[in-house]
Amino acid sequence: MEHHVNEIQISYREKLSTLKSLSITNSKDVAELLFKNWDSDTIGLNECFKILLLNQSNKVKGIYPLSIGGITGTLVDMRILFAIVLKTLSVGIILAHNHPSGKLKASTQDIQLTQKIQQAALLFDVKVLDHIILAPDGRYYSFSDNGLL
Repeated sequence: MEHHVNEIQISYREKLSTLKSLSITNSKDVAELLFKNWDSDTIGLNECFKILLLNQSNKVKGIYPLSIGGITGTLVDMRILFAIVLKTLSVGIILAHNHPSGKLKASTQDIQLTQKIQQAALLFDVKVLDHIILAPDGRYYSFSDNGLL
């Protein structure tokens, strides 16, 4: 009887050089970047959760759309989140999601999820620098600015 197993191959290619990308220094810059890369037609329709991937110099490697949910929530699979972070060799991340209602208060679930991701990130020496909540009208809420990170 022959024993066959799948061969695992990991690859990572940058279309745009990270060295030429912008360096993140504050929540305002992050929010502007996120709004430019969010679908303005659906930001008020349903919740989406994205991760901003950063190198050691806080230069943006990319934005990954992790999940698309319903009107009041979306699920975040920790295994997929960290698979993306590790595959891209990112050392810093910024979490982001939108509130279609426009309410900028972080919910208990938002806070618990952020803490869970932050604890898991410690195992991989990855820094969770912020969690941004976007409102359809262009406003945002930063966990870091408000002492939650």
